[in-house]
Amino acid sequence: MTQKPLASRIYFRVCCFVVYFVAASASFNGYYDKWHFGEDGMAGEDLRFHFEMMVDGTAHRPYVYRQLLPSAANWIDHAAPAQIKTWLYGHQALGTEAQQDAFFDSPTAENPVYFFRYLLVYLATFGFALLGVYAMHLVCRAMQVPLPAAVIAPVIVILLVPYLQSCGGYFYDYPELAFFALATWVALKFDWWWILPIAVLGTWNKESFLLFVPALYPLLRRRSSRLGAAVGICVLCLACAAVCLAIRSGFAHNPGGAMEVHWRDQLEYFMHPRNLLFGAEKTYGVQTPKAYTVGPMLLLAWTVWRAWGHLPRMIRRHGQIAAAINLPLYFLFCWPGELRDLSLLYVAFLLVVAGNLRLWMGDSTTGSAQTSD
Repeated sequence: MTQKPLASRIYFRVCCFVVYFVAASASFNGYYDKWHFGEDGMAGEDLRFHFEMMVDGTAHRPYVYRQLLPSAANWIDHAAPAQIKTWLYGHQALGTEAQQDAFFDSPTAENPVYFFRYLLVYLATFGFALLGVYAMHLVCRAMQVPLPAAVIAPVIVILLVPYLQSCGGYFYDYPELAFFALATWVALKFDWWWILPIAVLGTWNKESFLLFVPALYPLLRRRSSRLGAAVGICVLCLACAAVCLAIRSGFAHNPGGAMEVHWRDQLEYFMHPRNLLFGAEKTYGVQTPKAYTVGPMLLLAWTVWRAWGHLPRMIRRHGQIAAAINLPLYFLFCWPGELRDLSLLYVAFLLVVAGNLRLWMGDSTTGSAQTSD
């Protein structure tokens, strides 16, 4: 096989960056238009966890536990020179007066106390959306997905995120996706201990990373024995649990509970078929059926059915473990219709999408990424 010219490789990477940047921007905008950061006077307003409460550490539990971006924003805010913050705030204020050129439209951003931290969380959320697309691409390539499908599948998944953010969407959703994809890629390519920093940061972002770790076992088995993979999973779980305990102890006196119970709401939701047939909401500026309604769910089931048998066994095992953990917890503790809470299945869904693209392109082979039990 001849080596591609350097100019061709550079052109491909530049084009991929442009496509991924645009896709991440669209996805982030779809989320931000629907939910913002929960601040007063904007879409998604909620008095339990609006932006000011998150960065001040006064939000209700369990939302206040998702502290990676708020803590980082607070640290940078303390370290950044006052002149830079003043100059940036002046640009925001002038833009607001002219109804243009402001960084964003939010009452919180007009408050100089919170503006700079708001800007940092805004940029970091978008940055993680872009990182998530690249991380998903790396997962596809590690699974030997053909290059066209490996480029397109992450774009499809990131663009679907605002649809999955039905009934709620938060700035920690994009870091969650990015950390899951990064951990999966590292599990496929390297030894388990390289996942440790990802596990710590991922759990600091959201406690769901602890639940995702067991689903990495079939992937770790690709490179190690049963014992080695089991030891790796145990150490990673202990690291995640330590982060969870530290965060929870720091906010033990905040209002709210360690988790919310919604199984009664789930039962009530299913008792009203109208919700499943006619639920709709605006995403990307267009009124569309909610992701939880019959039409989208049938399309999802069809998509999984078409590709599932063509996936490598270790990916099917990964998806089965993630589903066994996620589905019961979803029906017990998550608000009905919030499909973003099925996030442990993001990676499996990515590879299902890639599998369908592969079939569509006429290549039904499963690749060489297999593992033993």
